[in-house]
Amino acid sequence: MLGMRSRLSTFHAADLGRAPNVLSMMRLPLAALFPLVVDDAPAALAVLAAAGLTDVLDGWLARRSGQTTTVGAVVDPIADKVFAATVVITLLYHRQMPGWALPALLSREILEAPLVIWVLLTRRARRSEARANVPGKLATTVQFAAVLSAIAAPSLVSVTLIAAAVAGGAAGVSYWARELGRDRQLPQGPELTRSA
Repeated sequence: MLGMRSRLSTFHAADLGRAPNVLSMMRLPLAALFPLVVDDAPAALAVLAAAGLTDVLDGWLARRSGQTTTVGAVVDPIADKVFAATVVITLLYHRQMPGWALPALLSREILEAPLVIWVLLTRRARRSEARANVPGKLATTVQFAAVLSAIAAPSLVSVTLIAAAVAGGAAGVSYWARELGRDRQLPQGPELTRSA
């Protein structure tokens, strides 16, 4: 409960107006726009490119200008998930991706879900830094390539989805390995209980 209160106390509404957070929030109207342009490949690719650009720029700008905030840590992943979910559901609805695309694209999240629950249940949440690593970034890149292929190169959809599933699985395993490594470095027994 204390951890939640301390996080909420660092959540300032004024931070929503900071440039990196505005860039993150731009993915929400882009998500609403995507279903309207999905049948026009150049327009759909332009929306994807704009979303990708905001995703790269928001983090870069936040780090470069020293504007990393609790608000940004919440807004950025929410905007990412809303945009990604909208795109995938739209492509599935328009049959531009097969039904098995969903678990293929979510392989990282499927493996990561039990890890998140374990971290929360063992009170390690405040000690864990959810930073992306190389396998995570690779998985995101391959997922993006799979979505692009559904729009621009349908003959490659199956290949890119398989690659996305493999890359996502590797990222999920790397997150588990990282967290288990951290767990081994934490004090055990009564010391951990007193510090929690």
